[in-house]
Amino acid sequence: MHRFSQVCLAVTASIITFTQSHAQTARSVVKPSAKTLNAYYVSNKAPLVQQSFIKLPVTAVKPSGWLKKQLDLQRDGLTGHLGEISIWLSKTDNAWLTKDGKGKYGWEELPYWLKGYGDMAYVLGDKHMLAETKFWIEAVLNNQRVDGDFGPDVYKGEGKRDLWTNMPMLWCLQSYYDYTNDPRVLTLMTKYFKWELTIPDDKFLEDFWEKSRGGDNLTSVYWLYNRTGDKWLLDLATKIDKNTADWRQQNNLPNWHNVNVAECFREPATYYLQSHSTADLDATYNDFKLMRKLYGQVPGGMYGADENARQGYDDPRQAVETCGMVEQMTSDQFLLQYTGDASWADNCEDVAFNTFPAAFTSDYKALRYLTAPNMVVSDSKNHAPGISNEGPFLMMNPFSSRCCQHNHAAGWVYYAENSWMATPDNGLAVQLYIPGEVTAKVGNGAKVRITENTQYPFNDRIGFTVNTAKQVAFPLYLRVPAWCKGAAVSVNGKAIAVKATPGGYIMLNNKWKNGDKVALKLPMQLNVREWAANKNSVSVNYGPLTFSLKIKEDYVKKDSKAHVQGDSGWQQSADPEKWPSYDILPASAWNYGLLLNKQKPELSFTVVKKSWPKDNNPFTTANAPIELIARGKQIPDWSIDKYGLCGILPVSPVKTAGNSSTLTLVPMGGARLRISAFPVVE
Repeated sequence: MHRFSQVCLAVTASIITFTQSHAQTARSVVKPSAKTLNAYYVSNKAPLVQQSFIKLPVTAVKPSGWLKKQLDLQRDGLTGHLGEISIWLSKTDNAWLTKDGKGKYGWEELPYWLKGYGDMAYVLGDKHMLAETKFWIEAVLNNQRVDGDFGPDVYKGEGKRDLWTNMPMLWCLQSYYDYTNDPRVLTLMTKYFKWELTIPDDKFLEDFWEKSRGGDNLTSVYWLYNRTGDKWLLDLATKIDKNTADWRQQNNLPNWHNVNVAECFREPATYYLQSHSTADLDATYNDFKLMRKLYGQVPGGMYGADENARQGYDDPRQAVETCGMVEQMTSDQFLLQYTGDASWADNCEDVAFNTFPAAFTSDYKALRYLTAPNMVVSDSKNHAPGISNEGPFLMMNPFSSRCCQHNHAAGWVYYAENSWMATPDNGLAVQLYIPGEVTAKVGNGAKVRITENTQYPFNDRIGFTVNTAKQVAFPLYLRVPAWCKGAAVSVNGKAIAVKATPGGYIMLNNKWKNGDKVALKLPMQLNVREWAANKNSVSVNYGPLTFSLKIKEDYVKKDSKAHVQGDSGWQQSADPEKWPSYDILPASAWNYGLLLNKQKPELSFTVVKKSWPKDNNPFTTANAPIELIARGKQIPDWSIDKYGLCGILPVSPVKTAGNSSTLTLVPMGGARLRISAFPVVE
């Protein structure tokens, strides 16, 4: 990943006219210019650095197709019913429902869940979800204390108020304000931040979680500043940055907790908005690179840290929490706004397509705490010390942990919300290609609706139709993924002769009329990536999708209550029969290495395109719309080890006897059992 801010905003010499009556242009750009200020959507106020992209309101994007299906499954699955079954969302003895913040239940779980559940309610327009969201938000707004504090009254040490749990709740309030414009949100946040400013530094952000995650607090301070302009908020921002864990260390991190890394590495880049120091921006990029260098030499956009990353444990069998996936995608989305660097969108897609869906059963009624690129057993056994967790953390279990069972809710809805963004020049940018539509103000203030028709990432074609009451001029930016060569675009059936640069944007500057159609093609090629630092293993990509060996999965139903981890509790009325857990065991051989054409490895695979799944859910091995056919050999010595985990990768190339076999590879994101980092055999 590189710093686009260090790259000149040069454009190609290929500038053409595509509307005869109006001399408009198409060109390839690194990112939009930030010299102007968007007239319709809240942008950074001075002295904050003007961002390259601006988040649209929470209801601006309406997903359809496969992404709407994921949200519907979440609504009908664990996310939508967690309030009925999680003891932490109980409406009895809950600290979030009391003025004094006292109660048996009340910490991060409620806001973790609500920040996804509430946004899903707004996006889906679901009346039941909207009412449930309003119940909790009203409790927060009505229970602020006289001094400005709110939420569970938790202290960690003498006089040290634990502020972590309020950070995700502030995000819930921000989305609610986005949806309602309720001024009580601004009032609560103003009072709360004034109270935070009074806390002595030696008692501020002192506990492990809040100290690591102060960047989330900082994000909310800037959000409020951009709406009120209160200068004292910048003093609080400096105080937060000063007291947050040091994420600016050279070749080191303040801690190696997998979720903290995904969530907190962006803190220096967030404060860069105020400091204007490139050293702050560099620190975030360096943290990202360091984690991937040491523990992320694997496919899927993440890294192997289990609970905490450990030296010597960097094999593709090491896993990451579902929380970590959600936080990484969220960080990518923020950093895309701050920097204009499209590589953050590339990483967001990598996690979303290749890692996140595999953390759930296909009906989203159960999830697992940990998911790895190479994972051939997903069960309730204790696999420590092979992984750095003791407990049933590999099984599909609605209640294997307190955090992920609640925090997973935000993954897909945040992805949808950030799929389109506004630009400083009153245009729109497509960041994450999804089926659906966006409604936004552009150009001279006209409201347009653009429908997006695609099966991307399983198809390379995306179609857009402009719906507008009258002609309106504005730029439309189409992201070109870094892996894509030869992107092509046409307007109303006429090819546009623009040389698209991978990792940048095609800028179409036109006076658009109702019914205008844009067709984008992002040609997908096979690519074999070698992970030289991880035993010369390889992964196989087709466009943004990474592929795994198709392993027959045997689901063994278990009693969820028998495998509750620690204090991840059920409400007494919850029916475990409706929310079962599953062990997933391999019912076919998995210990294969790939036979590759040494000169042109990509020629070792055949792409097979299949019909689109009738249920609109492509993230299963049975429904995969694309498969790859390959050749390989079994490696008898590569087996499940003494910890019950996929054995450590053998060093490639591996010499093995026996006949070769035809292998089927499926998209990694739909494979709950998976080999995605392959040995190479001879």
